[in-house]
Amino acid sequence: MNEAGFDWDLKKDELNKKKHKISFYEAQYAFADPDRVILEDVRHSENEKRYFCVGKTRDGIVTVRFTYRNNVIRIIGAGYWRKGRRHYEEENKIHKRTDGI
Repeated sequence: MNEAGFDWDLKKDELNKKKHKISFYEAQYAFADPDRVILEDVRHSENEKRYFCVGKTRDGIVTVRFTYRNNVIRIIGAGYWRKGRRHYEEENKIHKRTDGI
């Protein structure tokens, strides 16, 4: 993945790895998923617009909170959150099997 298009705070990355078990380096791969979903984060967009990217990485479906500054995606947080997964599955028409197979 091209690191030139991404930026993040190193201390925040360390905290995120401990809390959510994913580094921002790994999280940037969600943007490469052709089925990714981009949503606006309206609750945290007071000073600047923030967004969520929900996409697959090698370890699962990850939600990445980010902003876009000077043509650079700045990652603010990332995790394997159920709500993001639900949006991803709805947008991509993925349904869980209920017949036990």
